[in-house]
Amino acid sequence: MAEDAAGTPAPLTPGEEFDRRRLVREKRDERKVWYFLAYFLFGIHLVAFVMIYAVRHGQ
Repeated sequence: MAEDAAGTPAPLTPGEEFDRRRLVREKRDERKVWYFLAYFLFGIHLVAFVMIYAVRHGQ
C-alpha cells in the first residue's frame, strides 16, 4: 500500500480491498475452527472421564 507525501495511506484498489477482506474473513474462520476443535476435544475428554468413573464405581 502506498503513502502520499503527508504520510496518509492511499486508497485501496478494489482488488486490494477484496484481498484484505478475504484475509480478515479467513483469519476469523480459522479462529472459529480452532475454538470448535478445542471444545470438541474437551468434550471427548469429559465424556471419557465420566465413563471411566462409571466403570470403576459401578457394580
